[in-house]
Amino acid sequence: MTPPPEPGTTAHGRQRQAARLTASERRQAIVDAALRVFSEGSYAGATTAQIAREAGISEPILYRHFGSKKELYFACLDEAWTGLRDSLQAKMDEVGPVEAWRELGPSTMRRLKAVVPSLWMQAVTEAGQDPEIRRFVRKHMRDVHDFFAEALRRLQEAGAIPADRDPNAEAWIFLGGSLLASFADRLGGLLSDDDFLAIKTQRWRWLSGSY
Repeated sequence: MTPPPEPGTTAHGRQRQAARLTASERRQAIVDAALRVFSEGSYAGATTAQIAREAGISEPILYRHFGSKKELYFACLDEAWTGLRDSLQAKMDEVGPVEAWRELGPSTMRRLKAVVPSLWMQAVTEAGQDPEIRRFVRKHMRDVHDFFAEALRRLQEAGAIPADRDPNAEAWIFLGGSLLASFADRLGGLLSDDDFLAIKTQRWRWLSGSY
């Protein structure tokens, strides 16, 4: 992602920075700004004017890259998940699926809840009235599920998980845990890192059969 402006950068300074960006860099900067705005607030409450200010550009420039707030939201959701997925995949390739899964602790859950489930939650109320958002988020969540289900299958192939465990069901449980982390973040103080570590430990005991 494009790094945020240096602390103390003025709106005028951000506009000067934005003016020097290429088209692809500016598009990325808009996505980064929108992720910050959505993560700190909500989809419904965010405006393109607010996102444009955060990116240090005008609204007309934003609309050159994204036709609507909804289109920008979809780009943010893809960006947030792709970055996390790629880092998890790289970890599995580096240390193997078993060790990578064992390292999925509170820090990873925080990364997951900070962007992806938070954006899912924001879309839920919108999805009831907007079939396009409903279709997009449904497919997106299915893609996330399929990634973790495949990771669990690799664990089974490595002998770390008994053959009678259901990777598809367990992947949905994992996504449920990430949503719980997002609830805890929104409510503040509901669960601690120790709570999440205990949840992770108990799930691994079941998955691995190490009672």
